[in-house]
Amino acid sequence: MGAIDPFDRLVAGLDGLREGLRVAVVYNGDKEAQGAVIHKGRNPRSEKSYKPVAKDIRNGLRAAGFRHVMLLPDDLTLPERLREERIDLAWLNTAGMQGYDAIAHAPAVMELAGIPYVGHRPLLALTLDSKQVFKREAQALGLPTPPFLVWDGVRGRLDLDDPAFRRAFDGWEGGFVVKPVIGRASLNVHHVAARQDVPGVVDAVYRETLNQVLVEAFMRGAEYCVAVSGPVVVRGGRPERGSEPFAFSAVERRLAPGEAIFTSMDLKPIDGGRARALEPGDPARTPLLALARRVHEDLQIRCLVRLDVRADAAGRLHILEANPKPDLKRPDERGTSLVCLGLGAEGMDYEDLLLSLLLDRLDHYVRNRPSVVAHLERLLE
Repeated sequence: MGAIDPFDRLVAGLDGLREGLRVAVVYNGDKEAQGAVIHKGRNPRSEKSYKPVAKDIRNGLRAAGFRHVMLLPDDLTLPERLREERIDLAWLNTAGMQGYDAIAHAPAVMELAGIPYVGHRPLLALTLDSKQVFKREAQALGLPTPPFLVWDGVRGRLDLDDPAFRRAFDGWEGGFVVKPVIGRASLNVHHVAARQDVPGVVDAVYRETLNQVLVEAFMRGAEYCVAVSGPVVVRGGRPERGSEPFAFSAVERRLAPGEAIFTSMDLKPIDGGRARALEPGDPARTPLLALARRVHEDLQIRCLVRLDVRADAAGRLHILEANPKPDLKRPDERGTSLVCLGLGAEGMDYEDLLLSLLLDRLDHYVRNRPSVVAHLERLLE
């Protein structure tokens, strides 16, 4: 008899995982909490705990049958709490509490502790989170992304005659987008129509974030999002393993009259009036899904990402950025997340999505990194 396929073994052991797996959903800690830090530092990303969505994930996993799911803050108390709670697996719903590379802190702790996790490894988390690093990787791989320049305010004011600016935007007259290299929810993102206004906006974004600033050619076409994860998909509670990455929720972000770029979801929650899932016959849908699969394969991504994409005036798609921690808010009457907007078309609900992401990550570990999940053998038996 041949060896049992790792995925089949996971599915056969799913009841054992539901009964015994101890899961921690990790959210951003609070610098003011006792023991959270030694000294308070700076975070260039605007403050947000992500705790409400962590609760959605916890409750969704419990609804999917997992008995032992708890919330833990991403701070200096995390390593000891992982030990005290005998955590088997972590779900990282955190972007880090402070520091310029904060999104890598939690996965680095998990690697150090030997705890498998749903989330990106530290280097990939930083690559995806830092817009200029991701875009340089995209350029090197031949993936379409708008021309761009990164400016660091410690060098002083941006000069439009700087050779780097001229190389990036030689002959470009189509306007610009100025934004932080690390941020969230489209905050501090500005459309700049006139070239001469770019240095002043760059200065303003730098003063707000004290971090590098990205200047990007403005694409005048429609704006889209698309999600992509690994090949394991759960529909109606039934797990399947496909032959390629699972690309889904191809969505058009609807811009209001006079709105050049999508307004922060902190200011306008996502609802059906601000975004629409693309129908199977929509001409943009198939290219978006194909682009998402290519990014997943070319960058060797092992977990969920959401791509933000914009078309140029001729309709050609360009990747703006990749979100390594896309919002996973449970859909309700007040709004939804861009990732969840297309679940219905896939025959999936919120619990199906969470179970897909969890099993896909475990499938990767069991198949390719079995020593990392050796402690779960007792549950799979």
